[in-house]
Amino acid sequence: MNGDQIGEMTYLVVLGAAVVFWFVTSHRQSFGKTIQQLLAWVLIGLGVVAAYGMWDDIRSTVTPTAASFESEGAIEIPRGMDGHYHMTVEVNGAPISFIVDTGASQIVLNKTDARRIGLDPEALPYFGRAMTANGEVRTAPVKLDELRVGGIVDRNVAAQVNEGELSKSLLGMSYLQRFEQVTIAGNKLILKR
Repeated sequence: MNGDQIGEMTYLVVLGAAVVFWFVTSHRQSFGKTIQQLLAWVLIGLGVVAAYGMWDDIRSTVTPTAASFESEGAIEIPRGMDGHYHMTVEVNGAPISFIVDTGASQIVLNKTDARRIGLDPEALPYFGRAMTANGEVRTAPVKLDELRVGGIVDRNVAAQVNEGELSKSLLGMSYLQRFEQVTIAGNKLILKR
């Protein structure tokens, strides 16, 4: 620290002490209430500073990201805040939100999404088996009439309905293998046909 900085620091300390002295003497009668209000305003200020510092993260969480179609046969999917790639696919005319999962061998629908596309999960024959992070689950094989992503349409696609609890449907390798190129570049998953 040079002489100017020491002088500025001394000035700020004296000024701060004077403000604190004035504050304490002028609010002697309701000092406890005043401290509560002061702490509330300090916390509000810290919240504003934190929100400003994290604005990009907050905005990307609140604003939904969607796949974009760069050219015919190419899809760019931005990575979500959870680190996964999410893609909405029209299945039999209904929009279904999938997690793109290279660790899944099949397209796997949860029961809720199966109902949305016109299947009755309670009436399906669950004779298949799949190993998941939570152990083995039973699956029912189904055929999807149509999968549509932008201008890309696939018909008569094999899939599985998961009998267990699955929070989101999975878009596995049986679908991803239909693309000539699957690339991760930066924060995007790029699928090309």
